[in-house]
Amino acid sequence: MTSILPPVHPGEILREDYLLPLGMSAGALARKLGVPRTRIERLATEQSPVTTDTALRLAKFFKTTPQFWLNLQTSYDIKITLPALRDELASIPEIESRDTPVAA
Repeated sequence: MTSILPPVHPGEILREDYLLPLGMSAGALARKLGVPRTRIERLATEQSPVTTDTALRLAKFFKTTPQFWLNLQTSYDIKITLPALRDELASIPEIESRDTPVAA
């Protein structure tokens, strides 16, 4: 479970790939999404995560999917959390048989 790429916060994607090319401020986007200005400002400055509510709104506005935004958040969270848990995860045994049902 190692990655060569550094963790990328979804706020960086929002800022660099969406807001800057559109010349749009976080406050202007917040008004269009119907959310508090601080929610989008904190996301764009990488201080807050993407919530399900925000992912749904961003997806609608930018014609993406909520999964796109939530997957960015999940990937970031895993990359940030993994180093702290690496030793603990290494001590967890792996299942021996594939006869055990696997959750879908």
